[in-house]
Amino acid sequence: MATDPAQSDPAWELGQRRAIRRDFGLWCEHALAPQGLAPAAHHRLLIRELQAVADGVHDRLMVFMPPGSAKSTYTSDLFPAWFLAQGRDRRVIATSNTADLAGAFSRRVRSRIRSHGPTLGYRLDREAEDLWTTSNGGEYRAAGIGGVITGLRADLALIDDPVKSREEADSEARRARVWEWFGDDLRTRLRPGAAIVVVQTRWHQDDLSGRLLAAQREQWRVVSLPAEAEDDDPLGRAPGEMLWGDDAYGYAASLARVKAEASTRSWSALYQQRPVPDTGDYFQREWLHPAESLPDRATLQVYGASDYAVTADGGDYTVHVVVGMDPSGRLWLLDLWRGQAAADAWIEAFCDLVRQWRPIGWAEETGQIRAGVGPFLERRMRERQAYVARQAFPTRGDKAVRAQSIRGRMALDGLYVPQHAPWRQAFEAELLTFPAGRHDDQVDALGLVGQLLDRMVKGTAPQSQATDRRDSYARLFDATEEADSWRTA
Repeated sequence: MATDPAQSDPAWELGQRRAIRRDFGLWCEHALAPQGLAPAAHHRLLIRELQAVADGVHDRLMVFMPPGSAKSTYTSDLFPAWFLAQGRDRRVIATSNTADLAGAFSRRVRSRIRSHGPTLGYRLDREAEDLWTTSNGGEYRAAGIGGVITGLRADLALIDDPVKSREEADSEARRARVWEWFGDDLRTRLRPGAAIVVVQTRWHQDDLSGRLLAAQREQWRVVSLPAEAEDDDPLGRAPGEMLWGDDAYGYAASLARVKAEASTRSWSALYQQRPVPDTGDYFQREWLHPAESLPDRATLQVYGASDYAVTADGGDYTVHVVVGMDPSGRLWLLDLWRGQAAADAWIEAFCDLVRQWRPIGWAEETGQIRAGVGPFLERRMRERQAYVARQAFPTRGDKAVRAQSIRGRMALDGLYVPQHAPWRQAFEAELLTFPAGRHDDQVDALGLVGQLLDRMVKGTAPQSQATDRRDSYARLFDATEEADSWRTA
């Protein structure tokens, strides 16, 4: 095979090496090429963020990505080797949840240096798994969370997945130990101006990242990449699009299977990077009962409600919910539609649900649509024969007050939710994080159902014992009398 003349030119080769040392993206492409790999879209975003750290643009970076997204390949494997090439006397502390994992990352970094030393411009000097040095005065310390890192001052601290399991994440004592280690050990080992990079999968609201954000949110640059895109996605994905669908690796397809099998808590935290409380705050986790199947429609009293977004693509969602009440008074979430859509789309979805479920009544808020699309909605209801009595409720009080009725019913008898519904995880996550969560449109719609039930299902008022006030004609028809009609009487 013919050799590219440019590549045999020493001046060209020197220029390439210098370019790679300046550009982290070029280094990643160069280092991964022998394996036949190339950065995907989310990796290129991570590359840009790490380049900005090396350039001093920001010195506190958090990156949240789901398991298996190759975040560690770029952060704990490729980045340290390149960072040590940025100048003399660079020092790195690289940590992970265990010493074994930190040691594995250390071996991978050293392997990169051995393979690409001439390109990086330095070589390994003194080697040990947990502490090694380079020919340009660099040092690298590997340690597990809680491990000893004394005796070294660093320019860069890498924290890669400080939590290794659900058991650890749920342990308050373990979370406290990680927090104390970060403040008392790691942070005291940093040189002035040093950078900290935390890359992890979120497990718990009170994990290391959660505590850091609660204490010093303004100091941190945060990049959060959910498995399934939501609105304002950092990669520009459309809502519902899975991560890493831009090559043939198959990660996006695997995420769809994971979502169908995962619990709400796991999907929301590990994959969407939005951990929900252990038990919920306003709505309790034990109130949500998974259902393998729904009751016979003929046995249910069915109601619906809508929370309308003011504008399409405006950050809020339009939500329609359909709830059924069985003969025992238990509530079943029969169907749900949610979207950032124009009026024509959600009106058709509304008509679809009305025709399918034939609800007794439908709740909405006063003034949300009557002045605008109300006439169009009513026309489409007639055209599609989607008939239902709509009941408007005033928007007053805060959202928690308006949801109090449905909360009380759920606390008493729970809410049964279809186990395999595609919208289940997002619905449950919103309820469990309310009122602190990012969205509350589904809570608003469910709260309207509660207000509707208060009017549609009423108690029976006790009847007073009235005095017998019969007129003279009534006495003529007593059983003791012979007369059987007023005529004969």
